[in-house]
Amino acid sequence: MVAANSEHRAGFISLIGRPNAGKSTLTNALVAQKIAITSSKPQTTRRAIRGIVHRPDAQLIMVDTPGLHRPRTLLGERLNDLVRETLLDVDVIAMCIPANEKVGPGDKFIATELQELRRGGRKKPFIAIVTKSDLVTPQALATQLIAVDQLAPWAEVIPVSAVSDFQIERLKDVLAKYVPISPPLYPADATHDEDRDAIIADLVREAALEGVHDELPHSINVVVEDIEPRASNPDLLDVRVSIFVERDSQKGIIIGRGGKRLKEIGTAARLEIERKLGQRVHLDLRVKVAKEWQRDPRALNRFGF
Repeated sequence: MVAANSEHRAGFISLIGRPNAGKSTLTNALVAQKIAITSSKPQTTRRAIRGIVHRPDAQLIMVDTPGLHRPRTLLGERLNDLVRETLLDVDVIAMCIPANEKVGPGDKFIATELQELRRGGRKKPFIAIVTKSDLVTPQALATQLIAVDQLAPWAEVIPVSAVSDFQIERLKDVLAKYVPISPPLYPADATHDEDRDAIIADLVREAALEGVHDELPHSINVVVEDIEPRASNPDLLDVRVSIFVERDSQKGIIIGRGGKRLKEIGTAARLEIERKLGQRVHLDLRVKVAKEWQRDPRALNRFGF
């Protein structure tokens, strides 16, 4: 319990950045638990995911968001809209910029969005987080910090590495300074506020993304169709999941020769789901085609975008 007269702080912090900037990996490092799926493929995150960091003096609700980018599809437009809506509802905005890539047009595009938000009267602290600092030399990191500092009027600029745990605790200290004085907003044992279907769908998509190339990662969507305990064994969950792609040729890639690849996806996903849920699972995967679903308003509505 937090004493009524103590200055405990709690609030929502949005992690934004261009695709593949390390937001999800950083979320997991801050929470010290796998909350968000990760992949080297852009557009891995497709919804706002909340991971909860507990400290004696503060509770930090980290909101991992899709990568903000110049959209090429209706899905991209809707993901950008989701990010912008999220920015209106959080207390602090933290932008992730990789240390191992020069500040580019994508970063400048996001910095401009933040400036527009400020001009619109939204006075939120902006923090710059230089991620993947373990991948560069100290000299290169110093150069990147100078470049990042010039992007926007940051309250703080801090380099971190989620992989090597470099300055993760320091980042928590920094973020805790900028959230409002408040009692905890979530129970002390909560690490996320994700529902079971969303967790399962994400873990199946993470497994399906492994090893695929070109445009296929963007074309994959996963829907949990049914979950129910098996009548003969209530400790076993029967889970039926559909993996959607946009073309028949993509369906063949996901299934693989003789169904080999689909079996690999199922095995990898099932192990992760069982670990996450703490329960045995029988996973039934089906691959379906929803033509050009990223550009189809009706399909996007059906999929919850």
